[in-house]
Amino acid sequence: MAVKKFNLPDPGEGLTEAEVTTWKVKVGDTVAVNDIVIEVETAKSLVELPIPFAGTVLELLVAEGDTVDVGAPIIAVEVAGSDPEPAAPAAGEAEEASGPNLVGYGAKAGSTRRRARKSGGAAAAPAAPAPAAQAAPAAPRAPAAAAAPPSAPAQPLTGAQTRALAKPPVRKLAKDLGVDLQSVTPTGDGGIVTRADVEGAAAASADGRGATPSASVAPAPQRLDAAPGTEVRVPIKGVRKATAEAMVASAFTAPHVTEFVTVDVTAMMEMVDWLKRDRAFADVKVTPLLLVAKAFCLALRRHGEANASWDQAAQEIVLHPQVNLGIAAATPRGLLVPNIKGADRLSLHDLAAALGDLVGTAREGRTQPADLSGGTATITNVGVFGVDTGTPILNPGEAAILAFGAVRRMPWVVTAADGSESIEPRWVTQLALSFDHRLVDGELGSKLLADVGALLHDPGTAFLWA
Repeated sequence: MAVKKFNLPDPGEGLTEAEVTTWKVKVGDTVAVNDIVIEVETAKSLVELPIPFAGTVLELLVAEGDTVDVGAPIIAVEVAGSDPEPAAPAAGEAEEASGPNLVGYGAKAGSTRRRARKSGGAAAAPAAPAPAAQAAPAAPRAPAAAAAPPSAPAQPLTGAQTRALAKPPVRKLAKDLGVDLQSVTPTGDGGIVTRADVEGAAAASADGRGATPSASVAPAPQRLDAAPGTEVRVPIKGVRKATAEAMVASAFTAPHVTEFVTVDVTAMMEMVDWLKRDRAFADVKVTPLLLVAKAFCLALRRHGEANASWDQAAQEIVLHPQVNLGIAAATPRGLLVPNIKGADRLSLHDLAAALGDLVGTAREGRTQPADLSGGTATITNVGVFGVDTGTPILNPGEAAILAFGAVRRMPWVVTAADGSESIEPRWVTQLALSFDHRLVDGELGSKLLADVGALLHDPGTAFLWA
């Protein structure tokens, strides 16, 4: 037998550290290749990490609450090797992880030190101790699982030893119904949980029997208890820290200009109602934000100079070939701005599906780091809070951000075809566009904002066929 250490991989692009939030395994558990063993929080998102080799967990080298550098060892696993029972290696001599090459893996060279802990939790024990040195007796190690005969009935996948097997649509269904996949008895070939299994578990749970609804939710920001009347101090870390640094860098680097326009969007609201009744859009959520996103993409395509970035180091302006549209999403962990790659190339239906997936994943805290980088323009929907407008700060590296205000019923002067005017109640909203004045001058910014407003005032069939 041999011992391998699994180093913390870079879970995103350029991230240097992560905080351990939850261990999915314990000492003595048997793990298989690609089993999820740990959940970490980075400056961008919550990420579940799979292990690249199989074996038995010998030691958890970091505790929940630790902040660990990328490349530092986090878990020691005993794996089957060519040597029959070698002596336990001394600290620092265990073999490093060298399993299958998984996406996002590959620790930085020389980054194998442990970062000093920044939050509570017991200190980790020395690396790879002998089993007898454990502070408490470890659970008996599970023997290697033998292949079940074809006639053997599928058994429930329980505990931290393995992850329930299910296809993505089934996982989503389980999440929507509040069913814990680990508690469901699979009936599919190879022990796969099927849609019928999940629906049956949900029905049993509703009757007070069977599967227990999942209690997994995105963690709320930590707050420190304090007596009434005293100040509360909250550590600045994770998403909050990253957001603060990004906003300060943007505000003091890019010269911001913000312009405003008030628009009659009655036709847009009528189109929203029409799309909601359209059977072709029955499987997606149709909201005013969808049409605002489509209009912004079309306007950025027409005014490509605004879909750009300022490269200070190279002294170049970078014109992007597609619109990677960011949507600012308020989550329990702070503000996230995931983006839809190539949003301007999507049909209205596909854009609606992408928006639903993006916002839902962000609010659950499961956005992948790759979805939080590479944006070229952003929308912030302040209207959902009943706010009319604002002066949004640019996402670093982007040239434009659009604030979409509340849509309200207001009196509006309507001009008829014969030139006569009347005051009528109309649906009205305010749009605010902040742009980087190094890249976007007043004329270009005004044309971009006016174009968005014109499309929302009279969408016609432009959204359906663009």
